Amino acid sequence: MNVGIGSKNKTKVNAVAELLKDYPMFEDAEVESVAVQVEEFGHPKSIDETVAGAINRAKQAQIGREYGFGIEGGLIAIPHTKTGYMEVAICAIYDGEQIHLGMSQGCEWPKKVIHSILHEGLDGSQAMKKHGLTGHDKLGEHEGLVGIMTKGRTNRTAFNKTAIGMALMHLENPEHY
Repeated sequence: MNVGIGSKNKTKVNAVAELLKDYPMFEDAEVESVAVQVEEFGHPKSIDETVAGAINRAKQAQIGREYGFGIEGGLIAIPHTKTGYMEVAICAIYDGEQIHLGMSQGCEWPKKVIHSILHEGLDGSQAMKKHGLTGHDKLGEHEGLVGIMTKGRTNRTAFNKTAIGMALMHLENPEHY
């Protein structure tokens, strides 16, 4: 079985590859990182943009394969948070016919970072770097926001795995979905 992951980002690719080892239906899966065309609109700022990004990645990654996985991180509006937003990862799995979605837990970016994302057009990596919270140009390819703010207790690969696991529930339990 061939599985495509719509990203070259190692935190996304490793999350899928590591997690699929726990699923009998994917025990012989060959996992391939696929370069996909993504819309350059900056950091996703809504659940709609985040889900659309994940679906777009999954559909492109599925071409010529049994399954395509797409993972997109983005902001969603959450009442009563300090900034009004939380960051989540959305995983879309496309099997050539249906989309199967899962979502990670959420976490809040620092206030000044949210301001830069929403009002200066920066993505999360650019905003974190601007405010001296990382030296990485592509923070999401390393520990991610969660790695920095939890002081290494978790990381972006683990964060992405939660979204993937929630989407895989559909494939393991098709009679309920």
